[in-house]
This record gives sequence, structure tokens and C-alpha cells, in this order.
Amino acid sequence: MAEKKTSEKQGSRQRKRSGSGGSQSSRGNESGNGSKQQRRNNGQRNQGGGKKKAILDVADEEYEELDRSGPELSISDLKNLNMTELSAMAHELGGDVISMKKQELLFWILQASIEKAGAIYGEGTLEILPDGFGFLRSGDYSYMPGPDDIYVSPSQIRKFGLRTGDTIQGHVRAPKPGERYFALLKVEAVNYESPQIAKERILFDNLTALHPDERITLETDQKEVAMRMMDLISPIGKGQRGMIVAAPFTGKTVILQKIANSISTNHPEAVVIVLLIDERPEEVTEMKRSVKGEVIASTFDEPPERHIQVAEMVLEKAKRLVEHKKDVVILLDSITRLARAYNIIVPSSGKVLTGGIESSALQRPKRFFGAARNVEEGGSLTILATALIETGSKMDDVIYEEFKGTGNMELHLERKLMEKRIFPAMNVQRSRTRREELLVDEDTVQKMWLLAKVLSPLDTTEATKLLIEKLEKTKNNQAFLDLLQKM
Repeated sequence: MAEKKTSEKQGSRQRKRSGSGGSQSSRGNESGNGSKQQRRNNGQRNQGGGKKKAILDVADEEYEELDRSGPELSISDLKNLNMTELSAMAHELGGDVISMKKQELLFWILQASIEKAGAIYGEGTLEILPDGFGFLRSGDYSYMPGPDDIYVSPSQIRKFGLRTGDTIQGHVRAPKPGERYFALLKVEAVNYESPQIAKERILFDNLTALHPDERITLETDQKEVAMRMMDLISPIGKGQRGMIVAAPFTGKTVILQKIANSISTNHPEAVVIVLLIDERPEEVTEMKRSVKGEVIASTFDEPPERHIQVAEMVLEKAKRLVEHKKDVVILLDSITRLARAYNIIVPSSGKVLTGGIESSALQRPKRFFGAARNVEEGGSLTILATALIETGSKMDDVIYEEFKGTGNMELHLERKLMEKRIFPAMNVQRSRTRREELLVDEDTVQKMWLLAKVLSPLDTTEATKLLIEKLEKTKNNQAFLDLLQKM
């Protein structure tokens, strides 16, 4: 009898240990959703005695069991609300929201209203972690990890061929007991198209790069002289790799705002993303309020790792959209600060260039800038990046020199013009575009070359002032070029 009781106690202890051990998650710091689903998948794979059977994803099973009789709740709509509106909604649900951040408040509202909602609809940009699972990050928070991120299982990533940067829309469920995140149940769209198309797309690295041959027109009305000047002295096309070379206080941020709004107005089919690296918070707010496209930012008080994470997420998102034959425009401010961030985190090799730059630090920012291209199979990625000069830092000058020959378009902003209160402070003699004859017709090219010949003998200040005065007196660029030919 004693032996029997002893064996029963040991068996009970073993059962308790095996039961409690299964609750541990393999997700590290972002654990909470992965382990249960992996165990259920493993159990399904072990059934059938080795016979080939179609395995239904656990997420699909849970989606079929979901009660969708109530109203649909959209996470994206909630994120568009400000803190005052979210706080009022939380008070109606009986919550104390005094000490909550926006992401925490949003998470609480979703949990509190889950019983009334028939289904939750979520959207985000996928970031796949080294462990194989991923999260849908929100562009509203510049892809910063938060409690309202949506968990994506490894099985779903494999099933649909998902990659980092994919924009995913679908139904999600609330966290179960012991879980920390909402989980994706059903993928409705990948990059705003059918999930089946995502499985058949060509990888970005396998696409054929061409010179830009379709023009992006920046001119909108007579008063936008800066955009009209760019169209005349340094036109841009879809797939352009352009650099805006600017000294401090020359109006580069204003130029970027005008470019973004001009593209959104004249080319609504293009996806415009403004990427601000190491910027001031007030500049970020101003850009978000004045630009029609998406604004992603990392401010100067954040670590360099955060700058890099934001930049790489934006680049991966752009690549995925180009794979779907979409035209994407990234306006980066600035490539100099991005290169500085890479220089801080790169392991020391002992080989240091002039200005204190590690020899391998510029490889990854060059890969970012070099991703801009026109694609033969359809779609394009245009990158216009600002490069800082005359800052008093030798490192900034070296970074500009390293990137100077990599672009196919340059726009120079001069400090001495801004000191004389001349805006736009564009150096019309140094700004240029490679192979501009591919972007405009032959007659217009001849007129643009005639303009360059007229301005070249003049002083920089005189040339810019003359061009601004003539443009202000004409209705549009075509009228100005016709007038120039008659002179």
C-alpha cells in the first residue's frame, strides 16, 4: 500500500510539472501568444499516423468560431482619434485613464469593448522577429513596439509568404488569459491586394532597374515658385535617386513639405512617405499637419538603434509596395543623420576614415539610398534625401562626399541666398539631373538648356533672383519657356 501511494504521488507531481511547463512561451520579451498555438499545431501534425492530411491553421479555426453578430470594431479608426476623444470613450466604459499613454489607453478600450463588438478589424505593417513570428506595427506611432500591436503566427507568415514591410489587413481577436497581444485570425489583404497575389510576386532584389523615364511634375500653381524652379533646373522622375544638398537655415524642410504636397496633388497614385531621422519634435508635428502623405519620425532624444529600426521598416514597406507594382516616394531628412546613427552602432573595425567614420558604417545607408530605382516589371521607388553641409562637422562633409556620386539628381540650397532673404535659396547653376532628356520631350529639353546658357554667366545670387522674378510674372512654366525662346 505504501508503494502504491508513493507511485501515485510521483505521478501526480509529474502531471503537474508537465501541465505547468506548457504555459511557458518561447517569445522572449514579447511572449504571450505563441506557445499555445504551436502546441495545437504540433498536435494536429502528430494525428493521422503519418498520412498526408490538410492541416487547418488554428487561426482559421478560431475565426470560424468567432461571433460576428455585433458591430465591427476597427482598430485603425480608434487610432485616428485624439487623446480627448479616447479618454471620453474610456470614461463611458468605466475606466480610469489618468495615467495611461495613448497606446495603453487604446489597448484598454479594445479589451473593454470586445464583448459588444462582433469582430475586430486591424491593420499594420509587419515586422518579423528572429524567432519566426511577427507583429503588425502602427505607422501612427512610427512603427514603435506597443501594447496594441497585433501578433502574427509563424504558420500564417509561411502560409501567405509574408515578409517584413508587408501592410496587412484582417480580423483579429482579443488576448486570451495569459496572453499580452491581440492576434491575427484571418488575412484579408496584403499590401491592399489579395493575399494570393502576395505569394506570386517577384522579390525586390530580382527586379530590373532602369533610368527614370516617367516625369513627376511638381508645378501646381503660379505662386509655388520653388516647385516650378525644380521642374526647370532639376526635374525628377519615378525612380529618381535625388539628393538635396543643404546648409543649415536654407529651408530644406519647407522644400520637402512642398515636394510631398505637390506629388500628392499631381500624382495621387503614388505612395508618399516622409521619413524624419533625428529631428526636433516640433518639426515632426508641423510636418504631420502640413503633409498629405504618411509621416514617420524618430526624434533626436531617441537612441540610434531606434533611428535605424524606423528607417529600415520604411524601406522594407516601400520595397513590398514596389513588388506590387506601386510607385513609392520616400522623402528622407536626412541621410547625414542616418549615416551618423549607423556609425554609432557599427562594431569598431580599427579602420577609421576622415571625420571619425568607421570604414564599414556607410555600407547600410548606401544600401538604403541605392534602393531607389525605376523598375522594368512595373512600379518604382523614388528617394529624395537631404544631405547636410557647412555644419562645422568634418564628418558631415565626408558623408556628403561619399554619397555625392551615388545619386542621379542634385538640388543645392545656398546659405548666402537665404542670408539675403531670397527664397527658394536654390543654386540654379549647380543643381542638375542626369539623363533629363528621358523625362521631358525634346522641345522642352532644348528650352531648358537655353535657360541654363542664359543663367550660367551670371553670379549665383543674380541668376536665382532673375529666375524667381521671371517665374512670378508668368502663369506657368510652359508660358515662361515660350517667352524665353522669343527673347
